[in-house]
Amino acid sequence: MKLDFRIPSADELFNLNQTEHSALFHEIRETWSVLLRLGDYISSNLKTERKGEIHDQAALQGDVSIGEGSIIEPEALIIGHAVEIKNSLLFNRCKVPHFNYVGDSILGYQVHLGAGAILSNYRLIRGKVNVLLDGKKIKTAMEKFGVLVGDRTEIGCNSVLQPWTIIGKDCVLYSNINFGGVLPASRLVKSKNELIVVPREENGD
Repeated sequence: MKLDFRIPSADELFNLNQTEHSALFHEIRETWSVLLRLGDYISSNLKTERKGEIHDQAALQGDVSIGEGSIIEPEALIIGHAVEIKNSLLFNRCKVPHFNYVGDSILGYQVHLGAGAILSNYRLIRGKVNVLLDGKKIKTAMEKFGVLVGDRTEIGCNSVLQPWTIIGKDCVLYSNINFGGVLPASRLVKSKNELIVVPREENGD
C-alpha cells in the first residue's frame, strides 16, 4: 500500500496528558525510541506497583507498574484474558481484552484491540526492523519494534499488524486485516476479499 504520509511526531499520535509517563517522550527524535527507554525508566522511576484487580492464574513477570482501575484477567500475562504484553506502553483507557499479543509497542489513549488482534514485533528474516514509507526504508536500529497506535484507533478481531507499523489517530481497521507500514490519521482499512456461496451438493462438496 502506497500512502503519501510522513512519519508523525509523538504529539501527532498521542495526547501526552493521557499517560503518567510523558517524561519518556522528552527530547526524543523518533517516537519509537521510547521503547528503548522503557526498561531503564521502569527500573529507575517506578516501584513495582500492582494497584489494580488481579485475578488468580494471572502471571506478572519482571518490573511491572499497573495503575488504579486496571483489571488483570485469569490466564493473562499482563492484562485481559489470554493476553501477553511485552516491553510496551499503554495510555489511559486502552482496552486489550481477549487473546492479544502486544510486543514492543505503544498504544495511545482509548485504543481498542478486538479479540485475537496481534501486534507483531519481530521479523521472520532476522535483522534490524525498518519503517516502510512510500517505498523507502527508514532504519530504526532496533531488532524488535512492533506498532505505534494513535489515540482512539480501533483494531478489528484477528487482525495482524506487522513489525514497523505506525497507525495514526482515529483509524479503524476491520477484522482480519494484515497491515504493515504507515497509515495516516482518520483512515478506514477493510479487505475486499469476497465470500463465494454456492448450493451444497448431496455429497457435501
